[in-house]
Amino acid sequence: QPNTLQGNKPVTVGHDASVLAALPEKENPTDAPWVVPLNIRRVTSEEKASQVGAEQIRLVVTDENLPFHKAMCVNVEDSGYSGVSHLGAVADLENLVTVVRLPGNRVVYRQPEPPAEGRRRVGHPTWYGKPFALKDPETWGAPDEEAQTSFTTRAGCTYTVELQAWHDLVRRGKKDVPMYCHPFTLVRARVLDADGKPIHKRELWLLVIGERRGELSLVEIWEAYGRRYDLEHF
Repeated sequence: QPNTLQGNKPVTVGHDASVLAALPEKENPTDAPWVVPLNIRRVTSEEKASQVGAEQIRLVVTDENLPFHKAMCVNVEDSGYSGVSHLGAVADLENLVTVVRLPGNRVVYRQPEPPAEGRRRVGHPTWYGKPFALKDPETWGAPDEEAQTSFTTRAGCTYTVELQAWHDLVRRGKKDVPMYCHPFTLVRARVLDADGKPIHKRELWLLVIGERRGELSLVEIWEAYGRRYDLEHF
């Protein structure tokens, strides 16, 4: 059931399916949304959708008979795929950059500060620096990069998008998922109306991971994630 009634927990007979699709480039923002299904798999009762999704991505991106292993690919995903098990399974793909929504209650970390001059660290290496709590602005510090763009809806309303980014942050991983090896860019997006007031109660946080993430501008990251909604209709 895509839209549940409050207080009800519907029981649906059927199978979960995981769909990996290509989102063709649009010549104009008003062009109709099209998706090209690349791989569709059933998610069994013993599997997680995020696990199946990672397997589908690796299968398609590494297939030499397809064009995706030669050029940089941008993969856009909702917060259900923001777990470290999923991201750790695809972060090593050289030509893949993943843009995923990060829930606003997450805590990530800065890179550890180098030891003071003349001092050498002993013992276990330090993998994480100061915490960056998404819900605590006191921990953010100044952004490393800022940008701004705008868009106009079909109804003719124009909105401004403010973008801020912090580079080379890391997340805590698991024993078999060393996420400190995969730094990422964290992007904060706010959509403002003509009076400069936010139109959404909460800002949007995007985690951008992959070796080639620096080739994308903040505006390109924002626009790429917006394409994710085209898949919802499919």
